[in-house]
Amino acid sequence: MDRVTLGGVDMSRIVYGMWRLGDDADTSAAHVQAKVEACLAQGITTMDQADIYGGYAAEALLGHALLAAPTLRDQIEIVTKCDIVAPMGLHADKRVKYYDTSADYVTAAVDRSLKNMNIDVIDLLLIHRPDPLMDHVETGACLDALVASGKVRAVGTSNFRPWDWELLQSAMKTPLATNQIEASVLCHAPFTNGDVAFHQRQGQPIMAWSPLAGGALFGDEGAAVRAVLDRIGADHGVGADAVAVAWLLRHPAQIMPVMGTNNLNRIKGLSDAIQVTLDRQDWYEIYTAALGHEVA
Repeated sequence: MDRVTLGGVDMSRIVYGMWRLGDDADTSAAHVQAKVEACLAQGITTMDQADIYGGYAAEALLGHALLAAPTLRDQIEIVTKCDIVAPMGLHADKRVKYYDTSADYVTAAVDRSLKNMNIDVIDLLLIHRPDPLMDHVETGACLDALVASGKVRAVGTSNFRPWDWELLQSAMKTPLATNQIEASVLCHAPFTNGDVAFHQRQGQPIMAWSPLAGGALFGDEGAAVRAVLDRIGADHGVGADAVAVAWLLRHPAQIMPVMGTNNLNRIKGLSDAIQVTLDRQDWYEIYTAALGHEVA
């Protein structure tokens, strides 16, 4: 498994996304531990969380597993996010969903995440969504302070556009490490709208959420692309999903796919993508199928 450095933190190129952790029929500490260990067996050491996942409950599920098997903590890197306030769980009393990037909220969210996951430090903290009311000076100073305090090793963003990123970075001493955005064979706009190019120019690896297009790749919408993925996958002895992830890995921007599943057998196959080597024509054949027409 290739390794990538984000803000001084060494991480696995493929990331295990825990947004569905609470959706599993079995949420026991032992079962969560089994998922983490299945990742580790493949060299996948980076776990992606967010305070809102599972209705603000997924972080605690990981925390229970780490409490039951404390040796796991030193084998993994933990990413988490904050700033989404939704009327559920912890915030059931709120009347509207909103974003909060105030220093008080972000600091309190970090403290909750540390407690929920039974850890002393978050390896990478991301601001989950751009906040139209963000005071970039206040938020930037808060993130700098969290790094200086030792509660957080590195910081970054999620779903930010280049101008959002530049605004926040302009008020910070700490370099932002990454931006986690939606990117997949079916969600390919970031490759041409400037999102990927912006970070690639600065040498900042991007994390890609929903790399299988939220399952749309395996529905009617993805039929044409899937036919190409299936054919290429057959040549490599892997499934269409592995080829779709390999398509992201092939890009020179060092994209880090965030893979989410609760199925242990599928977790054990998350690294199949690294078995696939796509040449330029393979990549463009997949891209052409996604576009529905040849490139200009």
